[in-house]
Amino acid sequence: MKKNTTPITPLSLLREEWPLFFGIISMVLFVVFGDGWLADLSSGMWFGFVFVWLFLAMLALAFAIVRHAESLAVLLGEPYGTLVLTLSIIGVEVLMISIVMLTGKDQPTIARDTNFAIVMSLLGGMTGISLLLGGLKHHEQDYNLQGANAYLAMIIPLAVICLVLPNFTTTTEGPTLSPFQSIFTSVLSLGIYGVFLAVQTSRYRSFFIAPQERIAEIDVYSHTDIPDPHEKESDLHGEHELRSTGYHAILLIAYIVPLVLLAKQFAVPLDYATSAMNAPKPLSGFLIALLILAPEAVSAVRAALRNQLQRSINILLGSVLATIALTVPAVLMISLITGKTVHLGLSSVNSILLVLLMGLSTITFSNSRTNALLGAVHLLMFFAFLMLMFQG
Repeated sequence: MKKNTTPITPLSLLREEWPLFFGIISMVLFVVFGDGWLADLSSGMWFGFVFVWLFLAMLALAFAIVRHAESLAVLLGEPYGTLVLTLSIIGVEVLMISIVMLTGKDQPTIARDTNFAIVMSLLGGMTGISLLLGGLKHHEQDYNLQGANAYLAMIIPLAVICLVLPNFTTTTEGPTLSPFQSIFTSVLSLGIYGVFLAVQTSRYRSFFIAPQERIAEIDVYSHTDIPDPHEKESDLHGEHELRSTGYHAILLIAYIVPLVLLAKQFAVPLDYATSAMNAPKPLSGFLIALLILAPEAVSAVRAALRNQLQRSINILLGSVLATIALTVPAVLMISLITGKTVHLGLSSVNSILLVLLMGLSTITFSNSRTNALLGAVHLLMFFAFLMLMFQG
């Protein structure tokens, strides 16, 4: 990534930030005419047109959010950069799920299905693709084992408590939590994530940078004349151009606004797809996950192909952790405030799949080097998830 010193003009802004204008125009049109356009979706062609329009507009906005978050990542350095990227995407996820819960038809499983889809897609699909393609290109790749273990030590208990344990509580019926259990689970999730952030950005910051960069930092502290490891950060985002921190931060927020408002409109065809068209109920959660994950997944795979596996792991495992730790408290608070029912407990089949993936991830990240074989196994787990979605 190179520093862009070209002055910002209306033409250059339109060329660089066209997704923002596309998103704003789409947002205005649907705010003004959306009630009429979405009132009757019985025509297959009209439903397809509206669905694709909203999906592509939101996808373009999501990619732009990641572009600016990646630029901030370069400017801020690791692990702060990846943290900005992760929190930007997870913030969008929380907002989208909240809007679908509040404006769409009653969907008590939407948060559970989205969380599970994100966990399976990131730990299964995208981790598999990253390790597979990175292994095929570079044979074996190094990463910081302590950082990966720290992520998993947070992810595994949170995943079990939030997505499996509700099936076995007896205070309430079904895969739900009582008000006290909801508050406790929310505080627990936020507390664990808060502790993790404090650790990641202070005392154990070195756990989350590549082994070569960690050695370089140690050598810098010992006054050895070694180049700054963060100078290589530009290799991660070579196709983007850097401007000021304020420029990227403002546009990052500007992109989130139309994305959130379009998510409210997208809830209507999403409801129609899962009810009138007899689609599997988990499909809604998977489509939301796809929208959220697509740009971030591209960043992770691109980093692995450039032999920057540490960044790929930071993105993938960090997103899984943030998804569970931040989304679950948000939906539980919405449930307590609005009285809407939230089902968190997974089915028996999906619980087995989740526990199996957690065990596989523990084995995969028990060695400081990865290879294509491990990636292939993770990818097969993701295919099993897709099969069970339609033939559970």
